[in-house]
Amino acid sequence: MTTANANPLNQTIHTIGILGGGQLGMMLAEAALKLGYRCIFLEDAADCPAALYGTVYNSKQLDEFIHQADVFTLEFENTPVKTVKKLEKLNQKDDGKHGMYPSAFALEVAQDRLTEKSMFNELNIATVPFLAVSSQADLQKASEELGLPLVLKTSRGGYDGKGQFVVRTPQDIAVAWRELGGAVTGRGDLTSTPAPLIAEGFINFSREVSIIAARGKDGTVRAYDLVENHHHNGILAKTQAPAVGTSHLNKMAQNAISTLMNHLNYVGVLALELFVCKDENGNDTILANEIAPRVHNSGHWSIEGAVTSQFENHIRAVVGLPLGDTDNVHPSIMINVLGEYPNLADVLAIDGSHYHTYHKEERENRKIAHITLMPNNVTNLELSVQELVKILPNKVGLG
Repeated sequence: MTTANANPLNQTIHTIGILGGGQLGMMLAEAALKLGYRCIFLEDAADCPAALYGTVYNSKQLDEFIHQADVFTLEFENTPVKTVKKLEKLNQKDDGKHGMYPSAFALEVAQDRLTEKSMFNELNIATVPFLAVSSQADLQKASEELGLPLVLKTSRGGYDGKGQFVVRTPQDIAVAWRELGGAVTGRGDLTSTPAPLIAEGFINFSREVSIIAARGKDGTVRAYDLVENHHHNGILAKTQAPAVGTSHLNKMAQNAISTLMNHLNYVGVLALELFVCKDENGNDTILANEIAPRVHNSGHWSIEGAVTSQFENHIRAVVGLPLGDTDNVHPSIMINVLGEYPNLADVLAIDGSHYHTYHKEERENRKIAHITLMPNNVTNLELSVQELVKILPNKVGLG
């Protein structure tokens, strides 16, 4: 265990236990190390990326994992709520432990799209129209009320485009139900927890954007600028920070994420994904899509591009330190490397490039690294992207 003298800023917390050991856990550990904290991980894959930065405990070693850490957080929203509740209760005991951040309440909301969208509306945060679907008859009714096309999704589970179906014609209704209907009873590989589907009205949006913010234990909220995201088959391909021409939407997005974080009594970093579309007067507005109760892929640019990265701010929040400045220090574009690694020398030959490998084996469309581009001359940013795309083995979603 790290000695108290090695960590003068917070004498009661020395080790952070992270649920999950993927690249997000790895990057959290990198940020924690700079501040004098060590991390350990609860992860069944012993060769996970985070293993480079600390001990990995499997699910059968939960009690030992708990014993070795002083505070807990997570890197993946599909973490079992039961485990989070167990860790959260430690905050109520006089055993030197300091609880779980974010809370089980925040995690439960984020794990259920129906609950999540209902919460948005209760807080006067606009969304697309939506309906719960528990049968093919419900889906038929939803198609009549919401109109076609509509997007049918599992309300639980699914990520990177999995667990959804675009219903474009009446003939698609039966096909969509065959594809996703098993989730209502917990059958199939989409989710083991029975839950209704959610049908969402189809909207014409001009851009997908997201806002990331951190909230401290004292209730302080610090938000990053809106960023623009480009997806391919549900997988994030590119993020531009800040999103060009969205300064008039920033305040709206900041108010929405602050409202959400305060409602959830949230501690840590949270991401809110949004659509930009037109209101009834033809002006730009935003509609909330979903939250991610963790550091987020669309915030990776902040490692080099912000005064304080999303990863450092998350660590600061969960250990109770003051949050850092979230200002953008340089316009940036972050590119996900999918499936196959590029030649490192070719990447680094591009001015302003910053390469982050996740130490994963190559696999089709798997996120295995990211590259942030921020050339000194901002006018060269798009040119740098074009140079990078030429040398990437997988150009999915990059034109």
